[in-house]
Amino acid sequence: MTNMRVKNGLLLMVAAASIFLLPGCAQGQTQSQSQGTSSASGTPSASSSDSASTAPSGSSSASGSSTPSSTATTTSGVTLCKAASLTASVDSTGGGAAGSVYMKLILTNSGTESCVLRGFPGVSLVAGPTGDPIGAAAARDDAQPVAEVVLAPGKAGFAQLRYTQAGNYMDCTQVPAAGFRVYPPEDTASLFVPQQQTACSNTNINLLSVQAFQAG
Repeated sequence: MTNMRVKNGLLLMVAAASIFLLPGCAQGQTQSQSQGTSSASGTPSASSSDSASTAPSGSSSASGSSTPSSTATTTSGVTLCKAASLTASVDSTGGGAAGSVYMKLILTNSGTESCVLRGFPGVSLVAGPTGDPIGAAAARDDAQPVAEVVLAPGKAGFAQLRYTQAGNYMDCTQVPAAGFRVYPPEDTASLFVPQQQTACSNTNINLLSVQAFQAG
């Protein structure tokens, strides 16, 4: 009888312990599953972030490599005429009016390949072939539109040049000039054209004006 009571008591103790242990196990399994789910969901998020951070870099690189370099070109594809392959002359038979003389400033292609004259020449009166400019350089006259003048070897283009008599200006400090220094458009080298003129050393007086080149 005593043994039966002891056995029943042990059974009750085991049952009570099971009741307390089961919720703890269930809670531990739930936490473990929850942590596993969070870890798995974090992986795609990191991968997405890496992908987004590399895209702009590649896109910027592609954009930079496609930027064209800027070079001076002509629409005809022919190179610009340079002083080294040109000869210069002046035709003064154009007449004049109101104290001015109109001339044709002529540039001839003395090279072996075609070239292009585009725009205005730079023109100044000078004391000699290597002398400094006297007074103001020629002002631009926009009466002739800018165009590309293609010169085959031996062919010429001209720009209308106007010279105003120095005696027209009371405050002109007159200086003898031996001719014109001429810079072809977009060139830093020059040519000398002998032409006896009277210049003004005053830089505020414009004796010269020139138009854009046109076909000869």
